[in-house]
Amino acid sequence: MNPLTSKIIFTIGIISWLIIRIPYQREQKQNTIVDDRKTLQEKVVRLLLLLGILFLPLVYVLSPWLNFANYHLPTWANGLGIATLALSLWLFWRSHHDLGKNWSSTLQIREGHTLTTNGVYQNIRHPMYTSVLLLCIAQALLLANWIAGLSGFISFSIAYTTRVGQEEQMLLNSFGDEYETYKQRTKRLVPYLF
Repeated sequence: MNPLTSKIIFTIGIISWLIIRIPYQREQKQNTIVDDRKTLQEKVVRLLLLLGILFLPLVYVLSPWLNFANYHLPTWANGLGIATLALSLWLFWRSHHDLGKNWSSTLQIREGHTLTTNGVYQNIRHPMYTSVLLLCIAQALLLANWIAGLSGFISFSIAYTTRVGQEEQMLLNSFGDEYETYKQRTKRLVPYLF
């Protein structure tokens, strides 16, 4: 596949990703926060994700500055990247949809927050993380550049390892045995595997 075509497809995917989130961000602002665990570390991790998933890929798409780090991918890899991107977008939307008012972009519990265990949360505790992981895989398969292609995966790996334990502890503190039971019957990222 032509590198320009794969750049355009990735850019459309990122724009779609941002559009999916808009209505949920608006709704989030209307909720009252009862437990806020935003820390400097949380802010740094969010900034790192923006850098790896949005900023560096857009620099690569819109300028020649990172071309020194290009590599070659076979056409089948681009096809796999498109399929992975589509799956990522569907799972990202579905995760937001199933969470509804319970969604928060940061470590927060809202007034009236309930534990979501239906839809894609039936078998996976963190399908939104799974969708971002899939987006990062698609990024590496569509942007054939060692910096822009892999920056999403690197930033996601750091964010995941520093955040998911804190998120699970917050949910355990809020929902107690209900969350512990849910945790025992589900997987973190991929049903039946991890």
